[in-house]
Amino acid sequence: MIRRIWMPALALGLGLAVSACDDGPSKNAAPVSSSLEPAAKPTTASAFDIKSDTSKVSFQMDAPIEKIFGDVAGSASGEFYVDLSDVTKSTGLVKIDLEKLVVYQQKRKDENAEFGEKVKNDTQNTHVMNWLEIGEDAPAAEKAKNRYIEFKVKKVETDGDKDITKMTGAERKLDLTVTGDFRLHQRTTEKTAKLELVVKYDGDKPKSISIKSKEPIPVDMEKHDVRPREAFGKLAQATFDTLSKKVNKMPQVSIEFEATPK
Repeated sequence: MIRRIWMPALALGLGLAVSACDDGPSKNAAPVSSSLEPAAKPTTASAFDIKSDTSKVSFQMDAPIEKIFGDVAGSASGEFYVDLSDVTKSTGLVKIDLEKLVVYQQKRKDENAEFGEKVKNDTQNTHVMNWLEIGEDAPAAEKAKNRYIEFKVKKVETDGDKDITKMTGAERKLDLTVTGDFRLHQRTTEKTAKLELVVKYDGDKPKSISIKSKEPIPVDMEKHDVRPREAFGKLAQATFDTLSKKVNKMPQVSIEFEATPK
């Protein structure tokens, strides 16, 4: 009799364990991390504040049947500390407000058909917010943790002249390779981006800087545990693997923003 009770109980326990495991983070997800600390200002650097209203952040996810486009206009905030005499000493912290994200899709019937027009689908936008765990049913405390993408500059490299003050002209351009900590969905990975920096001068004083992507920045959603969810804390039956013809799990992100002196 004990055995008859014990065996089903064990089976139930194992089933619950498997369910809990299935609801856990992606196996390749980075560890959970707290918000990134503000960047330190180098002694000789000039401080620039990002102009949120003109900032542009977008992404594209290509798949055989469906393309997904994301637009997070006016979402960037933060500051850069640019050492104009040695740009490789520059630092900064950028934040992107994901509550401003709007998603569009472009579909076709099969791989031989033409893609249709790009349209906004309200249901898909709801799904994406659930994937990021910032949907309407997310607890306020959890939504606050997941709301922002953060990127903190750790290293700046350039093949050109790193002393901007020795360059001439009202617009002075440099190509940069920037490496830093990238935090999305409470998980931090290291990310490298190819960027173009333009410093605009008024006489001998910097008037503004602008930064934009030279090439898209790939983001591995599995490492940040961003995946199909039906609601907060509830994974969807469909996975990226089962949605492979419709969803690519590696969005290509592009950025563009301007910053002015403090």
